[in-house]
Amino acid sequence: MENRRSFLKKAALAAAAAAVAPALEGCTPQEDTPGRLLVPKADALPITGTFLDEISHDIPHQNWGEKEWDRDFKYMKDIGIDTVIDIRCGYRKFITYPSPYLLRKGCYQPSVDLIDMFCRLAQKYGMKFMLGLYDSGRYWDTGDMSYEVESNKYVIEEVWERYGSKYSSFGGWYISGEISRATKGAIDAFRTMGRQCKEVSGGLPTFISPWIDGKKAVDAAGGSLTKEQAVSVAEHEREWNEIFDGIHEFVDACAFQDGHIDYDELDTFFSVNKKLADRYGMQCWTNAETFDRDMPIKFFPIKFDKLRLKLEAAKRCGYDKAITFEFSHFMSPQSAYLQAGHLYDRYKEYFKLR
Repeated sequence: MENRRSFLKKAALAAAAAAVAPALEGCTPQEDTPGRLLVPKADALPITGTFLDEISHDIPHQNWGEKEWDRDFKYMKDIGIDTVIDIRCGYRKFITYPSPYLLRKGCYQPSVDLIDMFCRLAQKYGMKFMLGLYDSGRYWDTGDMSYEVESNKYVIEEVWERYGSKYSSFGGWYISGEISRATKGAIDAFRTMGRQCKEVSGGLPTFISPWIDGKKAVDAAGGSLTKEQAVSVAEHEREWNEIFDGIHEFVDACAFQDGHIDYDELDTFFSVNKKLADRYGMQCWTNAETFDRDMPIKFFPIKFDKLRLKLEAAKRCGYDKAITFEFSHFMSPQSAYLQAGHLYDRYKEYFKLR
């Protein structure tokens, strides 16, 4: 009798297991599929452009030569980057090319012509190169942009004569003055520099990359990660409506830096940015920062999920292009930061690039 009861019990358990098996189909335990993502893959705007931060301001210089830069351009190409932007052709006394005008003004002679190298590498890898204008540093000291306008009168002419008319990869201009609010003189400065860039180059595109004065817009040299006084969405919209109204004839795209607002604010601010850009016929880009603003140590490569959240929001809001600051330090497999190569791998997995 005992054996018969045991047999019936086992048979009942087997039948019950068979009955629920179809309901469990597809519910493979996580440990059976290592590294499985819990979110849909490639549901975000991919990064197709990057700044080249060769004149470094607050991140360490990597001291690369052409061999390392060539390798980096290939890494960029492998993930779909089609646009590279020299973030500035000079900062204070350090310059990227032997500018006769800037050398006369006391700038230091560079050891190599980086702009020529970037144009050649962009041409080799089928990319567009955009030139960032000279940043004297005086705006950061005084809030006055007039010196930037004056010095770039000569720089724009020099650059076009030396590189723009020589390389087919030369595809446009980055007006490098970074602002966040209705800065005094910014509209006139952007209009003047944008107009000259277009006139000298036969109408090649121009763009700016300002920052949103959000809760994380703090002094990089300070110890705080957030501030209490942050711009409201309404203030941001009102101020940038005025700026776009004044510059849209000579500035083709705006790539707001995305790291100064919190992740749950992305859609709200991004929607406003897109609405304003559409209103004035401008391209709406995002500068998807690949460095982390949430850590007390400045600056390390960003956690992949943070980057994913920002790129997903850009896609939801209908943005036209994502560029980053910046691939070589914070995303490249050969970066001085070990974490950068891991971010590159996670990015490729998410976008199904391998």
